Amino acid sequence: MKRALIKFRCSVYEKKLLQVKAKAAGSSLSAFCRNSLMEQQITERMNEEHINTYKMLVTYHNNFKRIGNMYKKGNPKLSEEVILVAEEIKKHLKSILK
Repeated sequence: MKRALIKFRCSVYEKKLLQVKAKAAGSSLSAFCRNSLMEQQITERMNEEHINTYKMLVTYHNNFKRIGNMYKKGNPKLSEEVILVAEEIKKHLKSILK
């Protein structure tokens, strides 16, 4: 239960910036300030555009893996290159989730 009240002064610009960052993180202004004060990791929520881009990258990764597997016997060099591209996409997908 949070009962203590703390007030601090800031400029109008700083307040707006804090509100925008709190909204992007999906938390209230007070929760955002508490989390940043305690040096907890604050992650921005994914908006609709980010989610669509993430889904598109997952689809590309799966397609490149399938293409690489398809050419494994016929053209191993091409298969290696395609699988490398799929692994690079996978790295970017993992970095997005962090």
